[in-house]
Amino acid sequence: MQVSKEKLEELTKAARKVRRSIIEMTAEAGSGHPGGSLSCADILVALYFHEMKVDPQNPDWPDRDRFVLSKGHAAPALYAVLAERGYFPKEELKTLRKINSILQGHPDMKKTPGVDMTTGSLGQGLSAANGMALAGKLDGKSYRVYVLLGDGELEEGQVWEAAMAAAHYKLDNLTAFVDHNGLQIDGPIVQVMSPEIIQEKFRAFGWHVIDVDGHDFEDILRAIEEAKSIKEKPTVIVAKTVKGKGVPFMENQVDWHGKAPSKEQAEEALKVL
Repeated sequence: MQVSKEKLEELTKAARKVRRSIIEMTAEAGSGHPGGSLSCADILVALYFHEMKVDPQNPDWPDRDRFVLSKGHAAPALYAVLAERGYFPKEELKTLRKINSILQGHPDMKKTPGVDMTTGSLGQGLSAANGMALAGKLDGKSYRVYVLLGDGELEEGQVWEAAMAAAHYKLDNLTAFVDHNGLQIDGPIVQVMSPEIIQEKFRAFGWHVIDVDGHDFEDILRAIEEAKSIKEKPTVIVAKTVKGKGVPFMENQVDWHGKAPSKEQAEEALKVL
């Protein structure tokens, strides 16, 4: 698909703001998961700023598209995108992980406007997304469901039960993204418990598979369009990404999975961004 120069500039600008917010909010909180939040930022921006039918003024609109952040520890990325889209004031980002904040360490659908599913216990998001997609089919609704999984998360057995179910029920209104940055909390995924080859596994489970550069908006949007054209089966978009993307000293460094930057490190990161 052709994406206008203006749209690409808009998405790039939004992604830069989102990355800045991720750094600012994790630094302010003194905890959080910047690495995997930065790696998936472009996917979330593509969805919320271009693709998904949503209404920030009416977060519970019944006909909206749904999004499930199965890798719930990347909540800073989701919160930054939701704030940028106007679901709540950006000032709220400074309250990340604080007592009584609407922005807890993992997404909570009862606290945060725009969050469609409470997540954080890895492996469960695809099952929830399946339920939403199946409900849409049964209700004759046209909304689509998107879910983002981490590549390390694919080591969870429930993911594959859900993958089997999605194909069984022919959930062609469901699109999954895999944030394939190659790193998890304990190191490279291929050393911890390799889920590779990810594409071949999903094909074996009956899914349509698309490979993309997870930091190329044209590639991401083209894949989403292709997914919408696929009938009788779900689609997974395996997005090759860089953990810590956009902040050179964080890129491809497993240490930044669950460690917040210091004030000085945040200042350095923000200068780059």
